[in-house]
Amino acid sequence: MIACLIPAHNEAPRLPAVLAAVLGHPAISRVLVIDDGSTDGTAEVARAAGASVLELRPNRGKTAALAAGIRAVDEDHLLLIDADLLGLTPDAITALVDPVTNGRAAVSLSLRGNAPGLWRAIGVDYLTGERLIPRALIAPHLERLDQLPRFGFEVFLNGLIRQAGLRVAVVRWPAVASPLKSAKHGFWAGIVADLRMMRDIFRTIPPMVALAQIFWLRRGGGSDLRPSRQS
Repeated sequence: MIACLIPAHNEAPRLPAVLAAVLGHPAISRVLVIDDGSTDGTAEVARAAGASVLELRPNRGKTAALAAGIRAVDEDHLLLIDADLLGLTPDAITALVDPVTNGRAAVSLSLRGNAPGLWRAIGVDYLTGERLIPRALIAPHLERLDQLPRFGFEVFLNGLIRQAGLRVAVVRWPAVASPLKSAKHGFWAGIVADLRMMRDIFRTIPPMVALAQIFWLRRGGGSDLRPSRQS
């Protein structure tokens, strides 16, 4: 069974389109929105759409929100989806889930159409927020998550995937986009938000470890899998 976890902070305008792609999807047994201290009615929007909601107060950051969500579910696999995606469809969800459910990989990662050009060129986005992972991979490390920076989750998870030697599938999502922070918060606020995210990443792992993660994931992790494409 698959639980879909959606961390969300002030995403009421964008969240309904994301929920429309995951609610009722045949591969997903539960959809949980973790409302991370929102002030715009995100929780109410999620409930109105039919999702379960876990409300956190005050805002704790993405890593803490995901840790709380993981504690709240017991499904075998976790589908992690950002709350602000544009163009997400049930077919995109199916494409991301299939490599794991079909046994070709243990983990799948999205590669969105508007991912940075370098990531699209090399074929992997090591910071993607859209992943399918075994819950058993992360569950023993929840206390460690509580100690990570607000945006340290993805690179910490990459380290666990690499340490376990898991097979990784990268699924291209050419029609799915994540809005730039500058578009959501304004130019200068977006720049500051990006700088804070990068600070958190490199507080979690050194830059050379990040490079090692990128090339290891690009090779398919513990296998020779190559990127697949959303049908």
